Amino acid sequence: MRDDVSSWPVGRLLSVAARLVERRFHDFLAAHQLSHAGLIALHHLTPGPRTQRELAAACRVTDQTMSRTIEHLRRSGHVVKRADPHDRRRMLVELTEAGDAVLAMAREKERDSGDLLGAVEDYDRFREELIRLITVT
Repeated sequence: MRDDVSSWPVGRLLSVAARLVERRFHDFLAAHQLSHAGLIALHHLTPGPRTQRELAAACRVTDQTMSRTIEHLRRSGHVVKRADPHDRRRMLVELTEAGDAVLAMAREKERDSGDLLGAVEDYDRFREELIRLITVT
């Protein structure tokens, strides 16, 4: 198989690598009662509480999609909802200690574990190259 892979074009290599990493990451997230959307939401809650609408905008999803994500995160104990002290009609979504811990674990697992990225030797350089690949037009 290794000889066959070495003949693949870059596009196919990227596609297969993305699917493999996504599957590994999905398995990790599922084991911690998270989804990709939930992980993104937790990331956007690290600066502090946000309204559902603010969180939806930060995650670039609809309010309805964010509502489902928040409810799943709430049931899993990763976030809480509470009334905004400045406007009791608004609800704020806030990261819990459990949510903060699982986010830290996911970041560590991504960066330092061969389980998710496999053979990546220089995480920072790899990440920079991916960003450049995505953002350079």
